[in-house]
Amino acid sequence: MRTTPPNRPARPGRWRRVGSAAVATAALVFAGLGTAAHADAAASATTSSAKSSSAASASSKVTWTRSCALPKKKGEMACNALRVTGGITAFQRQQAKEDGITPQAVSPKAASDSPTGYGPGDLQSAYGLTDAAAGNGSGETIAIVDAYDDPNAESDLAQYRSYYGLPDCTSDNGCFTKVGQTGSTTSLPSADSGWAGEISLDLDMASAICPNCNILLVEAKSASMSNLGTAVNEAVKLGAKFVSNSYGGSESSSDSTYDSSYFKHPGVAITVSAGDEGYGAEYPAASKYVTAVGGTRLSTASNSRGWSESVWNTSSTEGTGSGCSAYDAKPSWQTDSGCSKRMVADVSAVADPATGVSVYDTYGDGTGWVTYGGTSASAPIIAGVYALAGTPGSTDYPAAYPYAAAGTSALNDVTSGSNGSCATSYFCTARSGYDGPTGWGTPEGIDAFTR
Repeated sequence: MRTTPPNRPARPGRWRRVGSAAVATAALVFAGLGTAAHADAAASATTSSAKSSSAASASSKVTWTRSCALPKKKGEMACNALRVTGGITAFQRQQAKEDGITPQAVSPKAASDSPTGYGPGDLQSAYGLTDAAAGNGSGETIAIVDAYDDPNAESDLAQYRSYYGLPDCTSDNGCFTKVGQTGSTTSLPSADSGWAGEISLDLDMASAICPNCNILLVEAKSASMSNLGTAVNEAVKLGAKFVSNSYGGSESSSDSTYDSSYFKHPGVAITVSAGDEGYGAEYPAASKYVTAVGGTRLSTASNSRGWSESVWNTSSTEGTGSGCSAYDAKPSWQTDSGCSKRMVADVSAVADPATGVSVYDTYGDGTGWVTYGGTSASAPIIAGVYALAGTPGSTDYPAAYPYAAAGTSALNDVTSGSNGSCATSYFCTARSGYDGPTGWGTPEGIDAFTR
């Protein structure tokens, strides 16, 4: 199941540790010491071994940090990217199991000379996209909307795509374009290391799912909803039919105005992250004009699919967002009965940092290969799936497409896990069919993302 790039580096040799209790016992017996001393030494060695095992277990736990600062004022958005800073990811465990080696924890600086997260082949396999990714997407443009500038965006993207054997996507060959929110290629916003990590994540995920697509990066001059919304409009103006937004903030009474000003674009598939703080709705995921994308924990499995998923939830404040909007009206295609307004999410994809994705980033907090999670990963993944499925109908809101495929084999129904506590169970708990944290499920091919 794993991605094996053509220039995959050699892996470190395997080593084996002799049990400390056995070593202590052998030494004591050789010295002719009595039974009591033998027992005391063995017990002491066993305790030491248990402590070592506990420490090893603690060091293998995946830890992460937010890539971007949290909003400081009304109308400001935060990116939903989480950068892994330590522990052993699901990808590393699977590699180690297949190669017969002991996995090594991610370094505190969170950078590696080779990937520590899932790559394009893994994601395409998990979501039934291998054939579509190879043959579809040519001529389509995925727009990535983020705040601030990533000066290394193009060169980092080139490294990611080269490593995994994806087609070149550069400004020289016309595949990659970077502009500011007014469409200028030269007047760009100030650089920001946190958002640069977000940008690398988004560009790499769009590439992983739709290698043949063109990519348009539109950088807003700040993280305000008004500037990010202006960037969304610019992306559509420049011809993108698929627009990914990996950010969110608190809902407000202004959301209906934002809806009509920035997200009402029929014929364009606009995806938005559902959030990373557990149960609770965010905006613009709550916009009735977008596809709200929740997050899952993705792992290899021995079932016929080869993968399994559950709701991503690490703690009461860390997990995929979901919930019933306080302000946005319910779209006509959404029919769950427990929420009279817009319900988040619609569909989902991998977001748990512990089962995170590989990203190449040199301007953000990482300095090479890093692993990311958060619904900032799932939003561009779903944008890529829409792009593989083809241009939406000119008067359609593509968020409705997965609802037409609800309950079919075109979606992997996620039925386990929750992202918090809620009065209405399906708002925060997975079940058969529709639920808030994962929507109708994750892609199984492209059929649920076309008219």
